[in-house]
Amino acid sequence: MAEQFIYILLSKSAPKTYTGVSCDPIKRLREHNTGSNNYTKRYKPWELFYTESFNTRHEALARERYLKSHAGRKFIKKLIENK
Repeated sequence: MAEQFIYILLSKSAPKTYTGVSCDPIKRLREHNTGSNNYTKRYKPWELFYTESFNTRHEALARERYLKSHAGRKFIKKLIENK
């Protein structure tokens, strides 16, 4: 199986982030910026802000779940503040 990534997108038009999982985060960024996702099309354009790689999709999905939790959102907020 291909390497999996969690990715965090940062909206350039609003104070929004989006977290997802993909084997190709650059391709997913293009898809988000073309409006193929109902949530992200409202806040485009997006920039790829952060990625982490994992050996399995299961590991990536577990990390994504964490990043969408309260503690994970605090982690993302700190990343943005330290940008």
